[in-house]
Amino acid sequence: MRALLAGNWKMNGLKASLGEIRAMARAFADEPPTGDILICPPATLIGEAVRAADGSIIAIGGQDCHPQPSGAFTGDISAEMLRDSGATAVIVGHSERRHYHAESNQTVAAKAMAAHRASLLVIVCVGETESERMAGRALDVVTGQLRESLPAELEGSQTAVAYEPVWAIGTGRTPTAGEILQMHEAIRAALLARHGAEGAEIRILYGGSVKPENAGEILAIPHVDGALIGGASLKAADFLRIARAAPRR
Repeated sequence: MRALLAGNWKMNGLKASLGEIRAMARAFADEPPTGDILICPPATLIGEAVRAADGSIIAIGGQDCHPQPSGAFTGDISAEMLRDSGATAVIVGHSERRHYHAESNQTVAAKAMAAHRASLLVIVCVGETESERMAGRALDVVTGQLRESLPAELEGSQTAVAYEPVWAIGTGRTPTAGEILQMHEAIRAALLARHGAEGAEIRILYGGSVKPENAGEILAIPHVDGALIGGASLKAADFLRIARAAPRR
């Protein structure tokens, strides 16, 4: 299973930032990565990011989508609109969406279905808060999110799960290798139990303060099939170092 290295730019990036995508494209042309590469810029840059990445191995995705294909939903973007702009993937259920926009597991599942409807690869995010981990509830919380956020009729090859402990996002802190392994093993077991053969095809990414200095160790952990990368994906030099740390599989 090839690793998936996905960069989430969040609410960062202006037209000048497209130069980072062009730099990545040039570097990957000279030295192809061992994994699949995805960059998810803000919606204002998707079309131009697609053009900047044209002819390269870099795919472009969105950071969110609405469950409906169209309608009176001011400010929202549908999965079909993302596909029309040239995107091939979308992130749903990021902890920042769950927290700041009060998105429920059911909402996330509806968005995941919308992504499949539009033939987009969907990355479904799950993760526990620090208080939930300290209370010994991390495994229960994450497997519960999985159960309710992943549609039963998902397509495994078009789905990825990103485990992002909320307390590690943007803080510089990461779980130990043993904690990451334990969670990824539990996620894989839950996927297989619920989705059978489709569950075996789902890539499980780790996210939360992934950076060039720790990427090699994290990506070498069993059942870690790639990474969802935040701040370190904004600069080509940092993202390239992470991509080159991915092992061949």
